[in-house]
Amino acid sequence: MAVIDTTIASQVSEWLTPIFDNTTQQKIQDLIDNHPEELKESFYKNLEFGTGGMRGIMGVGTNRINKYTLGKNTQGLSNYIHKQFPNEQPKVVIAYDCRHNSNTLAKIVADVFSANGIKVFLFSELRPTPELSFAVKELGCHCGIVLTASHNPPEYNGYKVYWQDGGQLVPPQDKEIIAEINSLNYADINFDANEELIQMIDKEIDTVFIENSVKKGSFAASQEAKDDITIVFTSLHGTSIKAIPETLQKAGYKNVHIVQEQAEPNGDFPTVKSPNPEEPEALTMAMELAKEVNADIVIGTDPDCDRLGIAVRNLDGELELLNGNQTMVLMTWFLLDHYKKQGLKGNEFIASTIVSTPMMRSLADAFGVTYKEVLTGFKWIAKLIKDFPQDHFIGGGEESFGFMVGDFVRDKDAVTSTLLACEIVAYTKANGSSFYRQLIELYTSHGFYKESLVSLVKKGIEGATQIKQTMVDLRNTPPQYINEEKVVLIEDYDKSIAYNTQDHTETTIDVPKSNVLIFYTEEGSKIAARPSGTEPKIKFYISVQQPLASVDDFETIQNELDHKILAIKKDLQLT
Repeated sequence: MAVIDTTIASQVSEWLTPIFDNTTQQKIQDLIDNHPEELKESFYKNLEFGTGGMRGIMGVGTNRINKYTLGKNTQGLSNYIHKQFPNEQPKVVIAYDCRHNSNTLAKIVADVFSANGIKVFLFSELRPTPELSFAVKELGCHCGIVLTASHNPPEYNGYKVYWQDGGQLVPPQDKEIIAEINSLNYADINFDANEELIQMIDKEIDTVFIENSVKKGSFAASQEAKDDITIVFTSLHGTSIKAIPETLQKAGYKNVHIVQEQAEPNGDFPTVKSPNPEEPEALTMAMELAKEVNADIVIGTDPDCDRLGIAVRNLDGELELLNGNQTMVLMTWFLLDHYKKQGLKGNEFIASTIVSTPMMRSLADAFGVTYKEVLTGFKWIAKLIKDFPQDHFIGGGEESFGFMVGDFVRDKDAVTSTLLACEIVAYTKANGSSFYRQLIELYTSHGFYKESLVSLVKKGIEGATQIKQTMVDLRNTPPQYINEEKVVLIEDYDKSIAYNTQDHTETTIDVPKSNVLIFYTEEGSKIAARPSGTEPKIKFYISVQQPLASVDDFETIQNELDHKILAIKKDLQLT
């Protein structure tokens, strides 16, 4: 114990007391005896809520996902719920994904809630995260929990918290709950379940969720058009297998080919390096099947079914993977076009995030609807819907392959978005165009925006220090030029200040503080830097733009933009 920091040693000593079970104590003793560096990593900090909840490696310790860290969070949350709703019978709903221990951890969370007199609806099997968001409102719950680590590696798990509106925690609830949790000791956790307060749920919620997904995601495609497209779908061993095939079938899509090798839920994700549809490799098997069946569209979802990656036929008839910005832009256009044909009422809005493509603002302006921009994370889009009940949310998303259709789910929703993508393919094909061609035609109208993301992984204590120092350096010594383009505006979301380097004026940024820096150049390039809220990464978001005169010029302008992105990466030493 002498070789580690005294604060860590104190934490470790507590976990060796009878408050913790024998198995936990034995594992900690093994770390002490044989794995001192892992011991430090396990105890050097407490897991915290980020943009997507609490997420971390499973194991013993304060910096790990285990029954005690989740138990303490749940005890604090239980105390907070009782304070907020003193004269009500509080209710929560809990779901979980395909990861190792998710079902066990979900039951532990249910036990703690029930031990504190809270009614619990617990899904009997794994379910998609968007269904959990839907269930919070459908069941009239005060809170919802989903056990998931999204697209992280197999050793991870996590704990997302949703509030009454079906959206994830936002201020002030998040800080108030964290304060409640931090006021507790591990000995305060009540694990003694009241089984009478735990009710298992499944099909009764599945049915109404899928019915709503079909209703909200069906638009302009005729049955003839639906019959004319072929779809390849992969759940990447995750939860979407429980909802997407049935949703597509009920919406009238018959030619759906599922990648069977990836259809079985499996927390090891044995056929992919990463179950993340943002990574092209994840869709390799789906792309191979698509070539065999001559598919029009390929769709893959992450383990908890909130993100989707798609590939469609390009102008040469070849399957091409799209990025999250491209998918978001076309989905948003399709929704706006539909609403325009139905008759806009003047109170509609779309939404996206500060690190996503600027093209979303251009689309809103073109259709005469309001554009609202928020911090990274769908919890902020959900907050917009709650804060502006008089306005109608059409749809929106962010660059990280997430999209939300309407407000019946208050988080990114790969179920309804998958159906929407298929509707677009069917509709455009029936009208002599295509998903891809329609996207290019939008570029001719609004400007060709091209984006790229660089994620630098920095693990452990040393990595956290490096990420922090990178942001400090960028903040203290911001670049004056990026790729020989003069930086004309710097937005510092941690200081809530936008600084114009031309006239040296400052304006206030009216969004919550966040550790994000965005640099704008005189030629319209946009470069954002932010540490990930849920992963050991620092991310750089690059957006460049140029006019596109016609579809025929697409390849030429795309090459120019790709070269500009590469030059920016080299200039910022990101390659």
